Amino acid sequence: MQLRLEALDGHLSKALAPLYVITSDEHLLALEAADKIRRTARAQGYSERDVLTVERSFKWGELLAANQALSLFGDKKLIELRIPTGKPGKDGGAALQSYVQDLSPDNLTLITLPKLDWQTQKAAWVASLQQAAVYIDIPQVERTQLPNWIGQRLAAQGQSADRQSIDFIADRVEGNLLAAHQEIQKLALLHEPGKLTYEQVHDAVLNVARYDVFKLSEAMLAGDPARLVRMLQGLQGEGEALPLVLWAVTEEIRTLLKLKAGMAQGRPLGALLKEYRIWGPKERMMEPALRRISLATLEAAMQDAAQVDKMIKGLRAKAHAGDAWDAMLQLALNVARG
Repeated sequence: MQLRLEALDGHLSKALAPLYVITSDEHLLALEAADKIRRTARAQGYSERDVLTVERSFKWGELLAANQALSLFGDKKLIELRIPTGKPGKDGGAALQSYVQDLSPDNLTLITLPKLDWQTQKAAWVASLQQAAVYIDIPQVERTQLPNWIGQRLAAQGQSADRQSIDFIADRVEGNLLAAHQEIQKLALLHEPGKLTYEQVHDAVLNVARYDVFKLSEAMLAGDPARLVRMLQGLQGEGEALPLVLWAVTEEIRTLLKLKAGMAQGRPLGALLKEYRIWGPKERMMEPALRRISLATLEAAMQDAAQVDKMIKGLRAKAHAGDAWDAMLQLALNVARG
């Protein structure tokens, strides 16, 4: 049974299911959903808890043993299985399929996974979980959705703010939901319920952005020069290694070139995206980016990337470190603008 995150509270007000699966890369939302299930389980008598984490040395017999073992005190038991990689392997897949066929009525099982890629989603063990469990697939809160998310969180604690203030928070946290959550909680501690002024928000919110080099390429694909400049300056200010930044941007340019070449041969974009394992937010960004960015721009960008690489390595005469960052910015802006 598929269940939307928004429907979880209503579901938990009724009888608990024997098996829950949470899959998401939004760690804050996944943690909150798991906490709700744990609290409800404790309230309904699941007082014992076993936590199993699938690591390299993990034996899948431990899961089956936990399900079959009687509670020491005769209480109902919550079994948590955490699969951080989302890849249980052949033995794990078989164990999960067997497990869901023999769920103990005295146990409640909670399985947590990262967001599964499209190929893993087709696996037989995933289908078994989807059929047997309350399956909660929490989507990523994308940058364009973040202001609305922040507004909803403020409303939940009895506060509100104008769009300028909410956008200020969104810009500062740069897609980091946990950081946004912390800043929103801080506003609840500092100010009474009601409408917050821009000055109150500005003074309370710290620059908690942890700029992600891989999100830089998303800003480039989206054709968002302002965000691109802000992120690149943030990466430079935080001391990020310029070779890593160049590599991430260059890889994105190479991917665009491969997609352009494939489409020129008459191949459908969907098939190409699967071949190059592009999914999630970036998958949705590729088609408009390919329409906007010309082949000539991409070919020129590859030449510019080679020059930036020479500057980083000190192979360009009269170049210094600042020049390389400036050249990196111009390279990314050229691609963003198409």
